[in-house]
Amino acid sequence: MEPVLKYVRRWGAPVTAAIFFSLWCVAEAGRMGGSWLTWSGNWPLVLMTLAIATAAWKPLVSLGFTVALLAGQLSHALPPMYSNHWAIYLGSFVSLGFMLWTAPARLRYIAAGTNVVAAAIMAFLMLSWRYGDGVGWYRPAYAGDRWMLQDYGWQLFALLLLIAGACAAAGLLLALYQERGSLFRARELAQSSLKETEIDLIVEQERTRIARDLHDVLAHSLAVIAAQADGTRYLSKDQPKAVLNALDTIARSARSALVDAQRVIEGVRDDGMVTPQPRLSDIKALIEGMQRGSLTIHASESGPPVELSTGQQMAVFRIVQECLTNALKHGGRGTEVRLHIDWSGPGLTLHVASVLAGADQAGDGNPARTRTGRGIPGMRERAHMAGGWMTAGPDGDHFRVTVLIPYGRREASPGDLADVAATGDFAAAAERFQIQPILAGISLPRAAMLERDAGHRG
Repeated sequence: MEPVLKYVRRWGAPVTAAIFFSLWCVAEAGRMGGSWLTWSGNWPLVLMTLAIATAAWKPLVSLGFTVALLAGQLSHALPPMYSNHWAIYLGSFVSLGFMLWTAPARLRYIAAGTNVVAAAIMAFLMLSWRYGDGVGWYRPAYAGDRWMLQDYGWQLFALLLLIAGACAAAGLLLALYQERGSLFRARELAQSSLKETEIDLIVEQERTRIARDLHDVLAHSLAVIAAQADGTRYLSKDQPKAVLNALDTIARSARSALVDAQRVIEGVRDDGMVTPQPRLSDIKALIEGMQRGSLTIHASESGPPVELSTGQQMAVFRIVQECLTNALKHGGRGTEVRLHIDWSGPGLTLHVASVLAGADQAGDGNPARTRTGRGIPGMRERAHMAGGWMTAGPDGDHFRVTVLIPYGRREASPGDLADVAATGDFAAAAERFQIQPILAGISLPRAAMLERDAGHRG
């Protein structure tokens, strides 16, 4: 059915026009006086045929042919309708049906209104003695049109409207049928897209789960490697310096691989392409963007910069981004933020202080409570993954965040190692030699267990 309607929608109007013209020529062949050119209904038939033929392609042109016919008859430029061919007017209503089927909504209203006016003019032309002489239905009214229009005008106008309404209803029904089919196809397409989206969502969730599991496995394994290397290094008394350096290299490599694995897993998109990760050089653009968001940021830097690993740079950027976002979220527009980066210590030290909002101070007496959410644990985790630590909390009228990302450590001498072995104070040794947090949290029983495990493996 759909292919047939599609064909009729495209070629129905020209075919109907050809049939309309042919039938009228056959029906009036005996009344043409021997020649179609001398027949009084030739121009009305041509104009109505053109109105039907162009209804589906050019609705306004079709209406123009109808208007031209009526204007020509009112001005006596064209012959009026007589009793044998007044029904040529119905071609206008046939074209109306095609327009209501194929034209846009706005043109449909224009076509309907034009045909209502045209029906009134047609009724006047057929009843007025000056034009149609009553078209053979009624007695001639040479005394005037008043009584003829008063008695029969509304009846003829209603008849024409009824015919026009029937043609319009046919066109609207065809349009509604095709729109219904389009809605069904759209619904099927939406259901198909929904199924595909659900499949994509399941795949994405599975990818996320795999990435999370992969990260957990790598984090655990690399952390164990780093801890074992550090523990063996500080528990070995008489090992050569080359062995100690090798253990230190193993620990450094494990931590670096841990940070890089975190960066790669976070940076891979669903399509498998790696997105560019932010670096320290992007902090300036971040600050400028947040200042345009009505934050007042005072940024400063001290000390000679030191090259950080890619994962560490990304961690610093994300922490700064989260701090500024939290300041805008909790403090609102115009919040003052001070940001300072210090390169003079054993690592990059980041200080961020934002003024607490009045609502935070006047709440339940605990400003930190309103500032606690997912942001601070996330920043702490990033700092930890980068080998550093972070503290955050209210300090008077400010909320301060302090982050340390180490980029170097003192090399331990054999005498230092001997002192550590003699005292057994591994926590102090971790602080003395600036060991990464993964080792600083290991207690003496944990170190002894590592020594015991290393002895068993040896």
